Amino acid sequence: MTTLQTDIPARLDRLPWSRWHWRVVIALGVAWVLDGLEVTLVGSIGAVLERPDTLGLTAGEIGLSGSVYVAGAVLGALLFGRMTDRLGRKKLFLITLTVYTVGTLATAFSPDFAFFALCRFVTGLGIGGEYAAINSAIDELIPARVRGRVNLAINGSFWIGAALGAALSLVLLDARVIGPVWGWRAGFALGAVLAVAILLVRRHVPESPRWLVAHGRAEEAKRIVERIEAEVEAQHGPLPAPQGFVVNYTAARPESPPMRQVARVLFKRYPQRSVVALALMISQAFFYNAIFFTYALVLTRFYGVPEGSVALYIFPFALGNVLGPLLLGPLFDSVGRRRMIALTYVLAGVGLALTGWAFMQGWLDARGQALCWSAVFFLASAAASSAYLTVSEVFPLEMRAIAIAIFYAVGMGAGGFAAPLLFGLLIETGSRGAVMVGYCIGAGLVIVAGLLALRHAADAERKPLEEVAPPLSSEAGGER
Repeated sequence: MTTLQTDIPARLDRLPWSRWHWRVVIALGVAWVLDGLEVTLVGSIGAVLERPDTLGLTAGEIGLSGSVYVAGAVLGALLFGRMTDRLGRKKLFLITLTVYTVGTLATAFSPDFAFFALCRFVTGLGIGGEYAAINSAIDELIPARVRGRVNLAINGSFWIGAALGAALSLVLLDARVIGPVWGWRAGFALGAVLAVAILLVRRHVPESPRWLVAHGRAEEAKRIVERIEAEVEAQHGPLPAPQGFVVNYTAARPESPPMRQVARVLFKRYPQRSVVALALMISQAFFYNAIFFTYALVLTRFYGVPEGSVALYIFPFALGNVLGPLLLGPLFDSVGRRRMIALTYVLAGVGLALTGWAFMQGWLDARGQALCWSAVFFLASAAASSAYLTVSEVFPLEMRAIAIAIFYAVGMGAGGFAAPLLFGLLIETGSRGAVMVGYCIGAGLVIVAGLLALRHAADAERKPLEEVAPPLSSEAGGER
């Protein structure tokens, strides 16, 4: 049997941080900015779309369009995740961004609810595919020693998009600028313009050399790595010799593994990792969607905040969500994955429970409620981002994208659909005590997930991906 021995993972992991890495992060990481922009923009213009001089939607149709977007994202993750493992990271992160661009641009021209809902579904398809394709590519291109902090910072950038969406809605809906009749259309069109600009940058991001080697294209992978090394060397001078992990491939193949093999790996080879991943993804999806999708309802119904001012309260919330992964991210590489995942999940749960208690007792005003949520989600944002990091680095390379897609789909399907529905019903009661029960459910879920991670999560910090989870087509996963 022919064995291919490669040091490409070690060559990529030993590179110093460079302008090339910054380009990769910016070109690929914008996926989360776009998702945050979409979600917040739709939430902020919901009341505008009910006007007869716009689309004249009902509240039920607006809610349904949100569900359609989530359904599209779940289906897109599964569909494009499978294609990412089969066809490569680069092809798919170009395709998924194109799908998103078409969907959001078409949304700007919606004449009625049916067309609007279809466009939201297509946009969701693109965003869901982005999650699988982008997380795979980033983990495989970023050096192991900083993989945690980079991944967390990128996932946290969703809230940069959220702040941008809130700002756009405030400006574009202002009658002195464009006004509500055309302003909501301009918002979606601007999202498409941003996507086109990023699409042009993404063309220069290479295919993952790790994926190429695993699929029998070692020479192509070698040429890409040599170009990357030459660019980094021009900035930093001579590079150190690669040391450490060498991977022996014995069964490199052009096809992705069949779903039967994917299932065996998830539930027979790595059952503990799969349970932890499910717990992390479902609990963070419930936690986030419970609060974020009912954010406006709590502010307007319990604190009397005018609908037109709700967007202002998103800014401190978004700031906490952005700063959490940025400031805590380095600790996931130094203190370690298990400890930091557990710490952020458990403290976020305790923080939500305490905030819910203060809310029930009537100790908070609208500003105090927003500040408490900002503090809680400083921790929760890092926790949720670490869930995506976990599912993207603890399974073999050949099935990385579909693994991300499966756990994303289950998390969104369980937590993403259930949480807004449950909290909507609890808020409808008008009882602070009933809403507190919902907060306690969310807090309990993340605390249990954090404790599971402390016991069973993989110690993946600063380790090559091939050591964390040996490729299916390698022999023993490598040697020292």
